[in-house]
Amino acid sequence: MFVHLFYTLKKYGVPVTTTELLDLNQAVQAGLVFADREEFYHLAKLCLVKDERYYDKFDRAIKDYFEGIQSLDTDELLERLKQIPPEWLDLELLEKTLTPEEKALLEKAGSLEELMKMLQERLREQHKKHQGGNKMIGTGGTSPFGAYGDNPEGVRIGGPGRQRSAVKVWEQRQYRNLDDDQVLGTRQMQIALRRLRRFARQGAAEELDVDLTIDATARQGMLDIQMVPERRNRVKVLMLFDIGGSMDSYIQQCEKLFSAAKSEFKTLEFFYFHNCLYDHVWKDNLRRSSSRMSTWDLMHTYGKDYRVIFVGDASMAPYELMSRGGSVEYMNDEPGNVWLQRMRHHFSKTAWLNPEDDSYWHYTQTIAAIKQIFEDKMFPMTLNGIEDMTRYLSR
Repeated sequence: MFVHLFYTLKKYGVPVTTTELLDLNQAVQAGLVFADREEFYHLAKLCLVKDERYYDKFDRAIKDYFEGIQSLDTDELLERLKQIPPEWLDLELLEKTLTPEEKALLEKAGSLEELMKMLQERLREQHKKHQGGNKMIGTGGTSPFGAYGDNPEGVRIGGPGRQRSAVKVWEQRQYRNLDDDQVLGTRQMQIALRRLRRFARQGAAEELDVDLTIDATARQGMLDIQMVPERRNRVKVLMLFDIGGSMDSYIQQCEKLFSAAKSEFKTLEFFYFHNCLYDHVWKDNLRRSSSRMSTWDLMHTYGKDYRVIFVGDASMAPYELMSRGGSVEYMNDEPGNVWLQRMRHHFSKTAWLNPEDDSYWHYTQTIAAIKQIFEDKMFPMTLNGIEDMTRYLSR
């Protein structure tokens, strides 16, 4: 069973295996779900999706599998639905409940594809609020579109489920921003950064070791509890953030990245620079003139085992990167590219994370130059980009 679903998931990029497909078959045969599409949706997601970043791809695949409506422009339809005035969906009439005989008299669309076409037509035709009707988007009636009414095969819009008979719920998909090419939120960044781990057991023995406890109990003939120190991530991270100028457009993304890194790494140090690294960095942007740290001191303070992540768009005038005195703030004695090369040689692993869309990188001379300095270890600030970066830094 569900071989077509298996290949549909593959087509949409969900990494499902035959083992997981067999698990789903066994769960269905055991009677965990029966004749309920929504319950099957949740069971299939549980059995077949290993990582929450694939939730959106799974949603699109399951929609294609169930209804075959891939050809419809659902994104445009969703945008139109968002424009529906909230007052159209106010509950002012009594919720209408039909008898089985009345339900049988309702005209059915025949397929979800036809239902979606009908919805598109209603969106073009409707210009005012409707309630208690049987055709337009509204509430309290027998129309297939809206909420609080009663229709055996409708599209629920703007309200909670009541009869649990809707064949589509537009508010249901919540994970679209988890797709691989989407800009990340804090939670997604945490998940991606979590790959950068090197565990060690240190400190007091506060965690139960189940295997050692079983072994010791078997040997002693009585309960012998064994405790071990908690495993902690011992990776040390140094982050250097470009601040100001063109990076103002990416402040929110950088704040989310910083928040995610603080929650994931016990040993995290951070500093700021502007456009390019020169002979000093700082921690407080309000006091950067009086609280600077020499870049030489930075390299002497933090050991080679630190994983160094530069965060910036790498976009500047070429002389800011390649010339003495190129800094826009002061006359630097050595070019920025010299300092970047020193950092690359001092630390064993360094990477550059770029919030600029990577499809535009080749248009900017300094991005190409810095990418070359970092030996192509420049990564886009997307889910895949951060995962590729952490995979490199963890080796």
